[in-house]
Amino acid sequence: QVQLVESGGGLVQPGGSLRLSCAASGSIFRIYAMDWYRQAPGKQRELVAAITSGGTTNYQDSVKGRFTISRDNAKNTVYLQMNSLKPEDTAVYYCKVGVQIASRSSVYDYWGQGTQLTVSS
Repeated sequence: QVQLVESGGGLVQPGGSLRLSCAASGSIFRIYAMDWYRQAPGKQRELVAAITSGGTTNYQDSVKGRFTISRDNAKNTVYLQMNSLKPEDTAVYYCKVGVQIASRSSVYDYWGQGTQLTVSS
């Protein structure tokens, strides 16, 4: 059993900042990539930021210079620091974590339940 719990969403004014958190727990042998996705109403879910087990990061062009993804391996947690927020950032944000539950098992993706970010004046 693996569970992902997201927190940190809310209502923010344009130009404001917010930090999202996603903590994994349960039967975890090893965690690999940790990603953040978002989905706006009527749109497809899209990758926002990704971080490998070695700390290499990748960002969608629209958030480069504004968002920072990081991870705390001791806490099995991934963060997304969001600065200079714009109305177009409004969406439900989901974390995705690649988890191995045993040394000889395959790596499977697990999704958080999502947290709402609304950027509005």
